[in-house]
Amino acid sequence: MSIRGKIWKFGNDVDTDVIIPARYLNTSDPDELARHCMEDADPEFIRKIHPGDIILAGKNFGCGSSREHAPIAIKGARIGLVIAESFARIFYRNAFNIGLPILESAPAAAEIQGGDEVEVDIETGAIIDHTTRKRYPAKAIAPFMRELLAAGGLVPYVRRLQRQAIES
Repeated sequence: MSIRGKIWKFGNDVDTDVIIPARYLNTSDPDELARHCMEDADPEFIRKIHPGDIILAGKNFGCGSSREHAPIAIKGARIGLVIAESFARIFYRNAFNIGLPILESAPAAAEIQGGDEVEVDIETGAIIDHTTRKRYPAKAIAPFMRELLAAGGLVPYVRRLQRQAIES
């Protein structure tokens, strides 16, 4: 699985209130949440991005409350991937549970600039910055977590297993 898009760069400690402000938590509808994704960091963010674009951040992305709304908002906004130096543990798990691809790469977080065109191979973790022609490694995603992504998240993955069990 390969993802190619423009980089939208944010700093360290981007918390879930920045990703989706608490005032919008009265819904879990991905399209509604997407309309407000990152709006407190950049009020025009949702109007500037294109499907498949990539969020790049520093340390501790997704810190704060454990709300699943944050990765749902990002996925609903059609962001193809989030790359960060590191993720808050609960955000990390919530992202895979809802089928949002994320990668950890300190070198990419430090060097890639906002606006760069980047291509990422999710299976290998290879990150290619087409703007600078530089390559960066990312921490490999465990095979089971890649299965969750391929299925679209934990719920579709479990439903698929249930169907397979019934059919056999």
